[in-house]
Amino acid sequence: MARILLGVSGGIAAYKALELVRLATAAGHAVRVVQTPSSRRFVGPASFAALSGAPVLVSEFERDPARGAFPGQQPPDHEPPSHLELVERAQVYLIAPASANTIAKLAHGLADNLLTSCALAATCPLIVAPAMNSHMYAHPAVRTNLDMLRARGVEIVGPERGRLAAVGERGLGRLVEPALLLAACEAALERGAGAHEGAPDRSWQGLRVLVTAGGTREPIDSVRFVGNSSSGRMGFALAEAARERGAAVTLVAANVSLPDPPGVSCLRVVTTEQLEQACEQEFASCDVLLMAAAVADFRPPEPAAGKLKKSGRALALELEPTPDVLAGLASRRGAHQTLIGFAAEHGDDRVEAARAKLAQKGLDAIVLNDISRADIGFDVHDNEVTILTAADGAQAQTVDGGGPGRGQPDERAGMLKIPRASKTAIAETILDVVERLRARGPRAGDG
Repeated sequence: MARILLGVSGGIAAYKALELVRLATAAGHAVRVVQTPSSRRFVGPASFAALSGAPVLVSEFERDPARGAFPGQQPPDHEPPSHLELVERAQVYLIAPASANTIAKLAHGLADNLLTSCALAATCPLIVAPAMNSHMYAHPAVRTNLDMLRARGVEIVGPERGRLAAVGERGLGRLVEPALLLAACEAALERGAGAHEGAPDRSWQGLRVLVTAGGTREPIDSVRFVGNSSSGRMGFALAEAARERGAAVTLVAANVSLPDPPGVSCLRVVTTEQLEQACEQEFASCDVLLMAAAVADFRPPEPAAGKLKKSGRALALELEPTPDVLAGLASRRGAHQTLIGFAAEHGDDRVEAARAKLAQKGLDAIVLNDISRADIGFDVHDNEVTILTAADGAQAQTVDGGGPGRGQPDERAGMLKIPRASKTAIAETILDVVERLRARGPRAGDG
């Protein structure tokens, strides 16, 4: 059983916090709730108290009958300050929903209510789940405030795209579902427990990682599209591995049926244009880009408005190139950024083709998938890849690293073959390569 402190700020999404408390207590966790005054306009303290079995606090000046103890704990003999005792006993502090106003206070260190005072005093993992109107979330001030929190090691979960408070309005700003919020808390607790058991420290703490996954689709008409069979599993494995190392991760997922990874901010897109827009929005503030998505190379210039009817005659389909999203991002890279591309190649010249892309796009490394084999690559759980780095060019020799997690490749050789393994294991090896690349410092010529 873990001790979860839940902070609830004002917003219609506060009703979801009730379900989170129900799920957490059903799973055996002890929950205490603190509310902002405005949150009581949406959900009253009595509802949280009934579900948590513990007093709910709104002000740091009100008496806590439990004296900071969580359900199942013995209260102290004295009357400690609630904002200190609660967070000292908490093992994870989740603020959900986090309004734009509360996020601004957290980013700038304000402590004008119990919720924000607890955040300043917290030494346990702090998780913030934004929820607001999509236009508010897109405002530069909100994005800057979230960046400031991420830089301090705060985990940002969500928001999601979906139905918003206003009638008929949809967009990016919806609070992540309670089950995923609970999973994020449990993942943070597991990471903390692993550190005490001698697990590797969170070496990516403070880094922002942008991952793309899946395959884009370009509409032919209202029901048909040009696309590919990418499942997104490789990108999702990379996102989860980076999160486990302590990074703040944003995942841009194109047509992926997998659920959002806990603790990862997931943006869902369909077309190459949408993926490009999402990446451009997040790229400037990221430290590492892992471009695992299979981006459609061509699209119909003008998709049909309705459904094309089958006439029995051949259909001539004109296609135009889509933008090279990765090349566009690479042209604006900063000195602190590490860029990893992915290449799906077929044929005897696949290594040369991948290395040409590596050089043309100015990447730090490229992960080569051999799509001529049906047992690895797209839409399967295993893969076998070759990682090419911007080292010594085409004359680099092949080095077998001994499998994911084993051996140290000769990075000067510029090539590392990863034998068949799960995509989870391959993701860990790719991140190991990223760590070694970043340890070298900025690439020559990067400004």
